[in-house]
This record gives sequence, C-alpha cells and structure tokens, in this order.
Amino acid sequence: MEQKKFDLNSFIGLILLGGIVFWWMSTQKPAIEETDNSTQTSVVNSTESSNTNNSLVKETAYQNDSLKQIALKNELGAFAQSAMNATSGVSVLENEVVKLTIDNKGGQIKEALVKNYKTYDSLPLYLIKEKNASFNINFGTTDNRILNTKDLFFEPTVTKNGDNQIVSMKLKVSETKFLEYRYEMEPDNYMVNFSVRSQGLGNVINSSNPINLDWSLKGFRNEKSIKTENTMYTNFYYKAEDEVDDISAGKSEILNDVDWVAYKQHFFTSNLLSEKPFNNATITSTDLVLNEEIDTVFTKKFELKTPLELSNGELNYNMKWFYGPSDYNLLSSDKYADTDLDQISDLGWGIFGFLNRTIFYPVFNFLKGFLSNYGLIIILMTIVVRIIMSPLVYKSYLSSAKMKVIRPELTALNEKYPGKENAMKRQQETMAIQRKAGVSMMSGCIPALLQMPVFFALFKFFPTNLSLRQESFLWANDLSSYDTVFKLPFSIPFYGDHVSLFPILASVAIFFYMKMNQSQQANMQAPTQEGMPDMSKMMKYMIYFSPIMMLFFFNNYASSLSLYYFISNLLTIAIMLVIKNFVIDEEKIHAKIEENKKRPEKKKSKFRQRIDEAMKQAQEQQAQQKRK
Repeated sequence: MEQKKFDLNSFIGLILLGGIVFWWMSTQKPAIEETDNSTQTSVVNSTESSNTNNSLVKETAYQNDSLKQIALKNELGAFAQSAMNATSGVSVLENEVVKLTIDNKGGQIKEALVKNYKTYDSLPLYLIKEKNASFNINFGTTDNRILNTKDLFFEPTVTKNGDNQIVSMKLKVSETKFLEYRYEMEPDNYMVNFSVRSQGLGNVINSSNPINLDWSLKGFRNEKSIKTENTMYTNFYYKAEDEVDDISAGKSEILNDVDWVAYKQHFFTSNLLSEKPFNNATITSTDLVLNEEIDTVFTKKFELKTPLELSNGELNYNMKWFYGPSDYNLLSSDKYADTDLDQISDLGWGIFGFLNRTIFYPVFNFLKGFLSNYGLIIILMTIVVRIIMSPLVYKSYLSSAKMKVIRPELTALNEKYPGKENAMKRQQETMAIQRKAGVSMMSGCIPALLQMPVFFALFKFFPTNLSLRQESFLWANDLSSYDTVFKLPFSIPFYGDHVSLFPILASVAIFFYMKMNQSQQANMQAPTQEGMPDMSKMMKYMIYFSPIMMLFFFNNYASSLSLYYFISNLLTIAIMLVIKNFVIDEEKIHAKIEENKKRPEKKKSKFRQRIDEAMKQAQEQQAQQKRK
C-alpha cells in the first residue's frame, strides 16, 4: 500500500481558505467600519428598533391606561377623564401688588404673595404658602359618589382680556361638560375676580345632596409682637344682613345673607366676597397660640363652611378674592367702594371710629404729604391735637381756680353744719354758694370727659395705621410695634422680656402731669364731709399707680402710641403752666365771683327745681326722724 506524504501546497491552500472564511464571517457582524453606507444602515436599523420599542411601549401604556381608566372610572365616575388628561403644575397671576400661584390640583390658590411688604424678620410676606389654606367644594354625583375638588386635577388655560390676566381651571367630564374656576386679575389691584360655574353638569351633579364650599386658612405670624398681633388685632370679620361684625377666637356662628368674610391678621387680610350671599354659613375662629412667650408660626385658624345653591341644575357664583393690606386709606378708596371692607381696619366703634375717620386720618394724611419722617408726623399731629384740646384744658383750670376762691366759704359751711344729721342742709348750702358764684362741679368734669373719646380713638389709630409699620424713629425700629433698648434674660409677668424706652418716658411724663394736676383736682373738690371718703388720699395713690400701670401695659404696645402720650403729656404740662402763670388771674376771678353774688339769682331751671324739692323733702324726712 502506498504511503501518503505531506503536501505543503494543500496545507497552504487550506490556510488561505480558512482565512477567507474567517474574513467573510467577520464582515457579517454589526460592528462594521463607519462608512457613509454603513451609517445610513445603522440609522435605519436604529429607527426600526425604536419604532418596534415604541410600539411595545404604546401597547403596554395602552394596557396600563385601560386599567387606570377602569380604576378612575370606578373612583371618580364621570370625572375620570379630567384625572386622565390633567397633569400637576401651577399657573401664575401677577401684577404690581400681589402674586397668586394657582395649583392644577384643586384649582385653588397655592401661594399668595403680597408685594412691597416684608414680615417682621424681613422675609417675603405670604398670606398663603406651604398648604396653610384650603379651598374645596364637596358635592355628590348622580352615580352615588362624593367628590372633593381639592383632590382632583383641573386643566388650566391662561389668556388675557386687554390688560387683565385670566386663568381658567376646568374640571372636565368632557370638552363641553365641566366645573370651572375662573380667576381674572386687573393691573395694580389686590382684588381678583373669581367665579365658580358649571356647564352641562345638570345630569352629573346630584342636586339632592348638599354642595358645600369649605375655605380655611391658618394665619402666619407677620409682626414682632405675637401678643398684640394675635390677641388684639387678628379677627374674623364678616358682613351679614348688611352689618359688619366679628367673632372672637374659640367661637363659631351660623349666619345668613353673608356678603363676605375676612380673615384679618393685624395689618393684612384674606377676603372672599360673593355677589350671591351665602346662607346657613358656619364661620369658626380658633386660637393657635398656646403660649405667647414661645415663638409660633400661626396665630389663628379661620374657617368658612357654606352650602352652595344650584340654579337650573348648575353652579353659578361670581366672587372676588382679596389678598392684601387692611389699610384704611386703601379700603376706603373708590376702588373698593360699596364693599364696607374699610370697617375691618378696626378704628373703634361709635364716636371713636368717627373721630379717626373724620379728623385723625385726614390730619395724618395731610402731614404725610409734607413729611417723610413718621416720628415727626406723630409729634406734629400731637401738637395739633393738643392745640385743639387746649380750650378744654383752660375751661378745666378756670373751674379749678374758681373752686379755689370759694373753698374757704365751703370749709366754713362744714363747720357751721357739722354731723351727718345736717348732711342735706350742708349740701343745699354748698350748691347755693356754687350757684351764686357761677361755679359748677360738672364744669371741671365735662372737659375731662370730652377728652376721653380722643384718648380711646388714638388708642386705636396708631397701632392699626399701616403707614407706621416698619417705619423707624430714633431708637424705635418699628413704630407699629414696641421699641427695645434692652433685652432681659428673663420674662416679667405682664411686662415681657424687654425694656421699651418710650413707655418709660410716657410714664414719667404722666407722673409729673398728675403731680401738677393734683393741686388742681384738690381745688375742684369740696371739703371732705363727715362720713365721706377722703378723695385727696386716693388721688395721691393714683399719682404713683397710674404711671406704673401704663409702664406695664404699654411695654408691649406700639411705640408710636407711647410717643404720642409722651409728647401729649409734655404739651399739656406746658399749656397748664402757661394758663396758670399768664392767663388765669385769681384776683380777677375772686372779684368776678363777688360781683356774681350781688346779682339777683337767676330763675331756676325745672331740673334744678326738682333737685331742690327732692333735697327739701329728704331734709324734712330727716327732721321728722329726729323728733321721733
């Protein structure tokens, strides 16, 4: 048998054939050289792959959406479409004075920023932020569901009407059936038009179920003094049955014919007004400050719960939002005429509010037009007030001088008719001497009483005047709040943890005024009669008690008020010194009284006659009892 030999040529051929096969196989891999043709092919392949993936995603999404639609249909019924189409997000309405951020979820205001103002610690001033407010409409549907708009997503549309900005929030059943919140903001206006209306929902909303509007807000602390902001000036105001009133914290009331509610926080307010009054509305105010010594975020919680009425099976309410300052000058302007919102400025009731509206605000605004330093405006205003009141001071001092002249006669009268048994006779003779001398005890009291309305009116005027907020004067950084010259390491009950200088100055001025006024008051009093309390001793105690009481009370109060009382008492002391030393002449007064005594007594008035007859009868009864 022939033996095979190694063939070199065949071996080389096999190697070459294997190399060709290897080359051919390698050319069939995806990773090829980047030529123009291969790039085009890669893009196409990538596109085809992408299309294939998208088809899979769409198919998967369709399956998920189908399941979601079924779940939402079961949960929301007719409003499932709006939940499927709507997305999370916000729309913004903004002008020169206020910025409102409206959330798609609930269609409600998420943030309300009042521009041009800061908090006491220099932060942007928000009335709504971080879910401190909630606006919700609760209603039933014809398929027996109870829904809350605050949980549902609205679809926003932002448009313009001239210079007005409009945000329409729609909770849709379909393109032609929806519940709409419509916001319209004008330039340079805190008031925003707001309407709630439904279209085509007559067969969707169950009219047999109550439709309730709930609006709640927790008021942020915005001022330095929690005590004055929360306790004295944060209130729930409302206008019902054409009367403006308020409720105190911890109270709840049911009202009819409600035109508006105002959640007022000292200098700022959140209001909801309605052209169609609310009936059977429940309003509630809750105090959230548990300890005034501890810093707090919120002051009070305000709540409005009111049923809404359907008209022809649909909702149709035209309302207004107001987020801004509770400034009397602003709210009493023509822009907000016929709303009565100026009454939430808290200028006082009755004559106190009348004085602030007709005298003090006009005088203050007039001076504000010439001066930019509000401390100087307060001083000038105090001078104007004291000059206007000076005739009353003169009248009071003149009565005091007259009583001083006849006092020896009254003392002699007490000695002539001593004892309780002569009390009526002594009183008759005293009144006769005063009448002949032309002196009346009331002539000294009336001027003091006439000054009291001014005192209480200004007590309301300064702490609520927005123009004074965060305005500085001397060492006071904010004339609407207390000034601090020294921070105490502890807190004194009823006084606080700081020392305010303006209340100290005012208290010192009051002390010297009362000290100076003591002699005048002593002259006004008849000599102490037997069995009667000695009023002079009580006056001595009041000289020390009143300044201390004021020091404690005003230490946490507006420094502008303490500044006013300090300047006012200084001016009163100066006026009294001028009257005493340059106006009143006791010798002339004495001569005038003696002349009055010589004149025939004037005919008694009917009132005087009745008093004299009553005293005469009492004297006769006293005499009869003696005889027994």
